[in-house]
Amino acid sequence: MVIIVLTSAIAFTFLILIVILFQVALAVGVPWGEYAMGGKFPGKYPISMRFACIVQIAILAFMGIIVLSKAGLFWPQWSVFAETAIWFIVAYLVLGTILNLITRSVWERRIWALVTLLMLITSIIIAIT
Repeated sequence: MVIIVLTSAIAFTFLILIVILFQVALAVGVPWGEYAMGGKFPGKYPISMRFACIVQIAILAFMGIIVLSKAGLFWPQWSVFAETAIWFIVAYLVLGTILNLITRSVWERRIWALVTLLMLITSIIIAIT
């Protein structure tokens, strides 16, 4: 069981780092807007959305810390908090997966639906152990 949790934690961390790097790219003005938010902002994000990316980066990093803590790989002093917080992450990823599956953006369905689904699966594995 330990190897499954470790593998899930590594996979989750890898995937969340990809999402964080994508958000960083959007925040600094890389013209990938069509790959996010249903393609509502093709090209470079407007300034207000770039600030929203920074908030999203902080949320994603916090999620990553919680998952790693729950898996016993980082900040063990957070383990009690992580026991409950992991279920909020699971719920967030259920919603994210659904939204990425029903978006009008073909690219979001192709890329982010799979990423959020894999993050959801790995977070559930960590949550139930």
